[in-house]
Amino acid sequence: MNHLDNLSDIDAANVVRCARTLLRRPLLRSNGPDGELLSLVYRHRATLQDLFAGLLGYRLVVERRFARLYKAGPGKDDTRGVLSMSPRGYAYLALTLAVLTGIGRQTLLSRLVADIRSAAVEAGIDAPDDVAERRALTAALRHLVSLGVLMETEGSVAQDLLPQEALITIDTDLLGQLVTGPVGEAQSPEHLIELAARPGPRGIEHAVRRKLVETPLVLYADLPDEQAEWLRRNQRKETALLEQAFGLYTECRVEGVLAADPEDFLTDLSFPGVSTVARIALLALPDLVEDDSEDPPARHVVTNERLREVCAALVEDYPAAWSKQFTDDLDRLVAEVTELLRRMRLAARTEEGWSISAAANRWLPSPDGDPEREQPEPVVVPEVPGWSLFDEENVS
Repeated sequence: MNHLDNLSDIDAANVVRCARTLLRRPLLRSNGPDGELLSLVYRHRATLQDLFAGLLGYRLVVERRFARLYKAGPGKDDTRGVLSMSPRGYAYLALTLAVLTGIGRQTLLSRLVADIRSAAVEAGIDAPDDVAERRALTAALRHLVSLGVLMETEGSVAQDLLPQEALITIDTDLLGQLVTGPVGEAQSPEHLIELAARPGPRGIEHAVRRKLVETPLVLYADLPDEQAEWLRRNQRKETALLEQAFGLYTECRVEGVLAADPEDFLTDLSFPGVSTVARIALLALPDLVEDDSEDPPARHVVTNERLREVCAALVEDYPAAWSKQFTDDLDRLVAEVTELLRRMRLAARTEEGWSISAAANRWLPSPDGDPEREQPEPVVVPEVPGWSLFDEENVS
């Protein structure tokens, strides 16, 4: 069923624009990024609710001040988290949410931090007051500030929670909309993760379509057999559906399906990119996919030593092209390159090292030449003739 068929072209375009914005910002608020679209979301809320429920099995709540799209949890997939948040930061985020539910509408930062640490002790979590812990706690609080749940009324949440006071206001309406998993049903943290990642009412259809919309690359090898079979059968239909509903274009390969956004709006992970890590990851791919594979043509098994060798060669060949912080710390560079490829679904850790997907061939660069070794074209100096047009005038 097409949810846009009964709309005018203008209304259909607006619904797609709103749907894309909600996928990118599941908690959309009037005073936040893209908040100017909230009135449009409110106007088309019925169509949007039907669209998300039908296509993805997602629930959408729309109020005058905010809209909340309840997505499915990622399950055991750890590549969909906030880039600035470590696992420890997520632990502090959960503790902070628990504390905020009973703290009222305003509190002092010092009291909030003390209550969070008390909650950690009560939960049996070791929370020492050191630099690493303060950074993780700061990241959790700054994330809630970015979502609009916490507002810095006076002062601010400083880096590493330096000893300075601040008055914090809590938006209790937004706070009540944050948690998407069925906490009341969960019997353990692992059970909560499992429940939050349950497929939608249409089972395989919703599960696969969610993967296409939410992840950079869906590989058949990573899907259960029934989901892989469904996707192979419905490639063409899904291509038209995702383009019409969300403005996504699919690329189908032997290894899997990529749903790409030509405007790069729906991704928080850019690849290829302009950073040192992104460029080295891109330039390393030709060498990595040429290595022998245990499972051709789907995977290329690469040892840790080979990965380090490829990155080191790129740093050595073009030292002026990279950020000095990475050229001085090769271990950090290799770690961040592999993490980027992992988040892009192009690499998976193995006992021997890394398994590089053959789908990486899609991104292989085609350089125009070698900037370090190219020799400039010789400058041709025209030969000066040994005669002149005026020589005849001097003949007596």
